[in-house]
Amino acid sequence: MISEKKQSVVIAAGGKGFRAGGELPKQFQPIGGEPMLMRTIRAFYDYDYSMRIIVALSEEAQPLWARLCEEYRFTIRHTVATGGETRFHSVKNGLKEIPGEETVGVHDAARPFVTPELIGRCFDASFENHCGVIPVVDEANSVRQLTGTGSRMLDRKQLKLVQTPQVFPAWELKKAYETGFDPSFTDDASVAEKWGMDIQLVEGEETNIKITTPFDMLLAGYYCQLMANR
Repeated sequence: MISEKKQSVVIAAGGKGFRAGGELPKQFQPIGGEPMLMRTIRAFYDYDYSMRIIVALSEEAQPLWARLCEEYRFTIRHTVATGGETRFHSVKNGLKEIPGEETVGVHDAARPFVTPELIGRCFDASFENHCGVIPVVDEANSVRQLTGTGSRMLDRKQLKLVQTPQVFPAWELKKAYETGFDPSFTDDASVAEKWGMDIQLVEGEETNIKITTPFDMLLAGYYCQLMANR
């Protein structure tokens, strides 16, 4: 049992990210005056400056990241792990840098607006209840499920949209990731749940958006302006 609260995070930043448009993968594109990945790293540093931060990057992207850190004089301490073929493999590589006695979060680099309050809510719940924790928000749209003959309505009150960071006892998540890759693994909770870990839901944040498309990039820039003008 973990008696001391030691925290760490693996930031998955190994994707191509070209759906967002631009010449660079989205995690390296600037929003609010700095590359998205730097803003994401800073969110966890602001929550706990002493936490271990691991960034999973593809091997070919690592020289670019090093140049950006020098250009922007980015000095927040972090360790770069080599990303893999899929997000699953990137996270698995990142977890090799995490001691088993810690509580570890896994976060998408493309969610740069996560707040210290949300990060703390996830880590506290995992540490206190010794389980996996994922933040979720309500589905506001009407939804339908495809069937063999058409589609049927679903009760949106029974649906939740999943965010990150997803937080776990590190030794359990490392064990879960010893399993073979399965295309049905859509996030870390699906890996942990298949291994047998209990998953608890906590309240997420509407502003904790995942930036995927060119419209998302525009929205992110606008949101940065709003925060700067507060």
